[in-house]
Amino acid sequence: MIILSQDPIYRTSGERTVKMMAILVGICVVGAAIFFGMWDYWISSPAAVVLQRAATTPEGPTVVATGVEIPVSLSFIESPDFITLAFNALPGDPNNNPTIEAQVGDKIIFDVVNDGKSFHALGVTAEDSGFSGIIPGTEVGSASKPLKPGEGGKSSFVPGEEGIYYYICTVPGHREQGMVGQIIVGDVSEPAGSAMPVPEPGLEEIPEMIVEEEPAITVTPPKVESPPAAMVPFTGTISVPAGSGVPGCEQTNECFIPADVTVSVGTTVTWSNDDTVAHTVTSGTPSGGPDGVFDSGLFIAGAKFDHTFDEAGTYDYFCMVHPWMKGKVQVN
Repeated sequence: MIILSQDPIYRTSGERTVKMMAILVGICVVGAAIFFGMWDYWISSPAAVVLQRAATTPEGPTVVATGVEIPVSLSFIESPDFITLAFNALPGDPNNNPTIEAQVGDKIIFDVVNDGKSFHALGVTAEDSGFSGIIPGTEVGSASKPLKPGEGGKSSFVPGEEGIYYYICTVPGHREQGMVGQIIVGDVSEPAGSAMPVPEPGLEEIPEMIVEEEPAITVTPPKVESPPAAMVPFTGTISVPAGSGVPGCEQTNECFIPADVTVSVGTTVTWSNDDTVAHTVTSGTPSGGPDGVFDSGLFIAGAKFDHTFDEAGTYDYFCMVHPWMKGKVQVN
C-alpha cells in the first residue's frame, strides 16, 4: 500500500522567476543610483559616531575653527648652481622663506608653484629637522610624486595647538639646502636657556692671557691624486652612488660613477640607483632643461634604468631632483 505525503509541495513557474529577478535587478539599480549619486557625501562627511570618537581620541579635542583664513603664496626657486634652494627668494633677498604667523584654529591656505627646474613638493611638519612627520592634508605633491617644473597646487593647514611648525620641501635633501620656513602659532616665547647668561657685576670673568707658541715645523708629504671618476673602467653600468643626493659630489665629478663614458652605437647603458633616495636620469642640462631624448622618471633606491644609444653624438644628462648631478655619454 502506497502512503502519499499530506505536506503540500510548492513550485513556481518560469514567469514568476523572471518577475522576481526583475524586481531584484531594479532594487540593485535604484540602490546603486542612490549610492553613487551621494558619492561626494560618502567620501567627505564621516558618520556622527566617527566624529564623536574623533573628539575623544588621544590626539586631543577637535580644533575649533576661528574662521580666519591666511592665504600664502609660495614659489620653489633655486640658485643658478642649484646648491641653494628656497621659497620665493634666495637668502638675503626680500620675502625669502617668509615666516607665517597664525593662531590655533586659523586656516593657512598654501598656493604653491614650482618655478624651478628641479622636482619639489610641499608639506608641513612639527619636526625641526628631516622630512618626516608631515601633517596629512598639507601636502602638495610628495617625494615619490613631486611637482615638475611649472606645476603647482593648493593645500591647507589648521594648527591644533601653539608652537612652531615648518613648511618644507619634502624631497629628501631639499630642506637642508634651504627650502624651509617657519609657521609660528600663538604666543611662542623664546625657548628657555637660549639666551646667553649675563654675569653679575664684579664677577665678570677675566680673560686668560694666551701665550702663543712658535708653530712646529712639519713636512707635508706630497699628495697622491686619485684618478678622476671619468677614468673608472666602464662596464656598461653607471652607478648613482650613495650620498649623491647631497651637494658635494659635483666637486669631484662623482655624482654618477663614471660620470663621462664613451660607447659604440647600439650600446645599452644601465644606470643603477645605489643611493637611498630617488633620482632621475634625464637627457639635457640643468640650465637648458630636458631635451626629450631619454628620461628615467623617478626611480627609487635599488632600481635600474636602461637606454640604448642608436645614434652617434654627445648626450648630456642630469638628475631632475638634484640638478648638480651631471653626466655625459659619448656615442661613436
